[in-house]
Amino acid sequence: MQETPTITAADIARLAGVGRAAVSNWRKRHGDFPEPVGGSATSPEFDLAQVERWLHAQGKLPELATADRLWRHLASAGTSPAAGLAAVGARLLARQRGQRPTRPADPQLKVLAPDIDAFADELGPQGAFDALWQRFSAPGPARPHATPDDIADLMAGLAAVAGGSVLDPAAGTGATLRAAVRAGCTSAYGQELDPDLARLAGLWLALRDVPGEVTTGDSLRADDYSGRTFDAVVCHPPFGASNWGDEELVHDPRWIVGTTPRTEPELAWVQHALAHLRPGGHAVLLMPPAVAGRRPGRRIRAELLRRGVLRAVIALPAGAAAPHGVPLHLWVLCRPPADAPPPARTLLVDAATGDHTRILDTWRFFANDGDIDEPGYARAVPVIELLDEEIDLTPARRQPAVAGEATGAHLVRTRERLAAVVADLPTLMPQVAPAADEARGEFLTVGELVRAGALQLLGPIRGASGDDGEPAGDGRPVLTVPDVLGGGEPSGRDDGRLGQEIALATGDVVVPMIARQLTARVVTAEGAMLGRNLYLLRPNPAALDSWFLAGQLRTSTNERQASSLSGTLRFDVRRAQVRRVSREEQERYGEAFRRLHAFESALRQAATLGAELVQLTADGLARGAVCPTEGQA
Repeated sequence: MQETPTITAADIARLAGVGRAAVSNWRKRHGDFPEPVGGSATSPEFDLAQVERWLHAQGKLPELATADRLWRHLASAGTSPAAGLAAVGARLLARQRGQRPTRPADPQLKVLAPDIDAFADELGPQGAFDALWQRFSAPGPARPHATPDDIADLMAGLAAVAGGSVLDPAAGTGATLRAAVRAGCTSAYGQELDPDLARLAGLWLALRDVPGEVTTGDSLRADDYSGRTFDAVVCHPPFGASNWGDEELVHDPRWIVGTTPRTEPELAWVQHALAHLRPGGHAVLLMPPAVAGRRPGRRIRAELLRRGVLRAVIALPAGAAAPHGVPLHLWVLCRPPADAPPPARTLLVDAATGDHTRILDTWRFFANDGDIDEPGYARAVPVIELLDEEIDLTPARRQPAVAGEATGAHLVRTRERLAAVVADLPTLMPQVAPAADEARGEFLTVGELVRAGALQLLGPIRGASGDDGEPAGDGRPVLTVPDVLGGGEPSGRDDGRLGQEIALATGDVVVPMIARQLTARVVTAEGAMLGRNLYLLRPNPAALDSWFLAGQLRTSTNERQASSLSGTLRFDVRRAQVRRVSREEQERYGEAFRRLHAFESALRQAATLGAELVQLTADGLARGAVCPTEGQA
């Protein structure tokens, strides 16, 4: 990084919160405006420190958060923001571990070191890194294309990473590993070609004390995890690589189902993931759609089907991830035990609406031996049917045409369900009015309530290490982080690796430790166990109402109070605040919070049904299966 970071006119506009035209006017009207120090006549660059001093003197520099100011210097100081952030992260990790940070070699970092240390004192090393990471992860020029968080979360859910070890052999910025941590994995490992990105992803894990590492190197040519297997693999591999090492890897032992053709690099990643799976483990890869039907890959696709390895292909809508104009696919693989007969069907899903909850529910139903035949959406296709001349696994091409009568009936049912949900919305929404007394009242933290005996705080469960061996669990349902966030039923199963068995009771309040927003859910049925990375708050019924507690926890104020202030938040629920009111008042407010929860669930259901209704209507009109009613033609 250079010693005098520079910024463009566009950067100055963002820094001051104005438009580009305002910056041009300042340059014309103010003779003391800093002169360009580089760039070109059409795109000049200015010294960042000079610009900040000028803006401050003119009263044009808004109060900038410390993270924004630090990031502005890091991003402008050199050609690699990732390298700058990695250097800062290493300093923060040393502080967290009680070690003396090494003196930065870069002159710019030397200047920033006191501000970085003060920032760490304010938020803690992890919170400071998270705040800078959020700025690094924001879309922008010269930023790496990261797997979107929602897609990464979907991949982690399909791979059932909770309670096990996870590998991402093309880790990038670590998006899928972060999703695996959110979903409750016990350890996370990765490999990444770009050394700065690998270092960043590893620092994110280290600052959270997540067991694992992210190494640097080419996973295909120089596999750092050769011979090691994991409970799950999640991967967004590079697409279309022309020089991936096919000639030197012809006889590689990872090619379990045959030598990978030179023109099918993505299938090399598929086999690499498969080679690193333990029997019974799942891998999920984000793939370009052409891999499902390209002729050179027919033999590999056929063998994946015959051996029962390829369990599902899920087509996502265009725009789900880069490249945004292409409707990418998710491939779900399973490495079956040696003595298991290959499954007779493979799931193909054409998820045009991109409803991730529906995708997960469909996959879990199929994975539990459910037969699926939803015309236009999902079908459990007999493997023998897929083993034709082309071995084309494109979901849309394997969906049977929907008969006109079936389309019409389905459309009517969906419309009626949507109308019923919408009709219930006014009755679900709690009726509220401005309070006569707007005083905030007294607040207690969750930590103070625990010390007062008003509630118990259990968890979060970290889980056992995931050592080799047969699972010893009894298969009881386990509530996972995705279940809490999506409002679904407990989807996990006890595999003997929870580390601590905590049975959920009616009235418990469950809060994810890591999520994009603070969420609290009241347990309404017994029988499930607490999953990993979940706090369990068990109120004393004489002191606290469960719905009141859950509603108090999920406020935007508590999200700031209890979080690490990053795009993917880590919450310390002990810092969250709860308003002190009488037990009778708690019940009144608790009922309002309960109704608000029901209203939110209904809105989520209405959105899903609405998207389905739009697609059904469009398909039916286009095929002539339905027609406009009189007066709308």
